[in-house]
Amino acid sequence: MDRERLFRTDSTHAGRPRMNRRDFMRMTGLGMLAAGMPGGGLAKADSAASGKPNIIFVLGDDMGIDVGIGCYSDRKGLTPNLDALAAGGVRFERCFATPICGPTRCLLMTGRYPFRTGGWNHGGPAVPGVLAQNEYPLARILSEAGYDTCCVGKWRQMGQTPREWGFDEYVMSPTATGYYWAKKYTKNGKEITEDKDVFFPDVCQDYALEFIRRHGADGSAAGKPFFLYYPTHLMHNKLAPTPTPDGKPGVKSNAGEVRTENLIYLDKQIGALATELDRLNLRENTLIIFAGDNGTDMGGSTINKRRISGGKHTMLEGGSLVPCIVNWKGATPAGSVVKDLVDFSDLLPTFAELAGAKLPDKVPHDGL
Repeated sequence: MDRERLFRTDSTHAGRPRMNRRDFMRMTGLGMLAAGMPGGGLAKADSAASGKPNIIFVLGDDMGIDVGIGCYSDRKGLTPNLDALAAGGVRFERCFATPICGPTRCLLMTGRYPFRTGGWNHGGPAVPGVLAQNEYPLARILSEAGYDTCCVGKWRQMGQTPREWGFDEYVMSPTATGYYWAKKYTKNGKEITEDKDVFFPDVCQDYALEFIRRHGADGSAAGKPFFLYYPTHLMHNKLAPTPTPDGKPGVKSNAGEVRTENLIYLDKQIGALATELDRLNLRENTLIIFAGDNGTDMGGSTINKRRISGGKHTMLEGGSLVPCIVNWKGATPAGSVVKDLVDFSDLLPTFAELAGAKLPDKVPHDGL
């Protein structure tokens, strides 16, 4: 891998590493597939035999760059697991989504900007033209490349079900009111009704862990690469208290405390995913990406003494500047910080190349 080519300088960015967006995403792991991990031989995971990495993409809800993640702010100690992923991988400082969630999710699934697809709003009847059959979506691309695909979490903005968009299996909330505590949700096309309210982020987490375990050495899908798309509901506005140890809703009433509690809870869930990957010897062949879907709804804030103007629903910086952390144990350059521009259109073509998939010529994709 030619690192001098990837980290080059030019006259317009004198003294600062310069790379194009795709080159950096390639550096996070693509060149490692044939050559093996630096300093440690080939990845240990079963799916390494296929020459393709597992991919986990966790999408935080209403999580702009100012949401309070330690490595992006002066609020230290709340997010040790996300901070550890950044310390062992790469942190992007100029990753842009869109100012609301629907267009970001549509962009991620299609690799195409909303002016091409019509996905410029929150979804459902407002964007009836965004149909899976009119696109060549990410899950279908990866499935055709031999991946098992799974979606757990928030989906309703896309209109159709995850299965129609190419996912083999999924868990989703049926309505916006079921983001947190609810009795009903949908699993693989069937509506599930619980005896009592359950914390839906826990339902998603349990299914995600089950999906990962099936791809361990002793699992029913051992040896197959997988793509886990995890659009968590945390930390969408109208936050609810997280569960008490006995599984009941918490009782905190202060909005700031509830927000902090939800951030800590999400960080613990991400830590549990990483721990399970380590336990199953899958970590060294798994690319983990965490990003936010749009800005926070706080309407402007200050991080590290820098004012972030605007928030969710605005065209200001705070509306679409989001955290983005990339970690592939043994492959990503630990502790790297990238200030060059990336956006969500880059993800689909990058994932496709990692999977060895060919994008169709007849569908224009906007990413690099």
